[in-house]
Amino acid sequence: MISPSYPAAVIAGNVETSQYLVDALFGALGTVAASQGTMNNFIWGNDRVQYYETICGGTGAGASHHGTDAVHTHMTNSRLTDPEVLEWRFPVRVESFEIRQGSGGRGRFNGGDGVIRKIRFEEAVSANVISGHRQVPPYGLAGGEPAQVGFNRVEHADSRITELAGSDSIDLEAGDVFVIETPGGGGFGTPP
Repeated sequence: MISPSYPAAVIAGNVETSQYLVDALFGALGTVAASQGTMNNFIWGNDRVQYYETICGGTGAGASHHGTDAVHTHMTNSRLTDPEVLEWRFPVRVESFEIRQGSGGRGRFNGGDGVIRKIRFEEAVSANVISGHRQVPPYGLAGGEPAQVGFNRVEHADSRITELAGSDSIDLEAGDVFVIETPGGGGFGTPP
């Protein structure tokens, strides 16, 4: 079904491409609007510590149900480390982790909302993010509206802000905050 030719990129096939395939199949069948369509892969570390997490978002609405807020979608099926454990084992503080209100598409049935995750680093680290739907929004179906795209940025300790692409790398200093806003899911049916 998919057969990339050199020099096509083939990294993240399991974690990102699979998300697009599932949404494409559901959309072709007209059963469920697009979900967040990404695993929001966030990888960071230095010579002492390394960590990798995937971050939840919204699911698409269907013909008889709203989407779900703040869940892993399709094949993701993973859980985040509890904040207390993360902060105990690693040089970070979870500044906030909340539902991104209104990020799901409106419809007769609304798409689920994504999340906003902010992590403050207490040591210098290198950080990488591989995330989709940062330019093209997850689609709605049957007149439902698309969801909002996601955003990645760093709020530096010196008050600068660095906007990041969907797939990007950056060196962080102590005090910097990495912010990931995940996409919602698309709506289903014309909004009332």
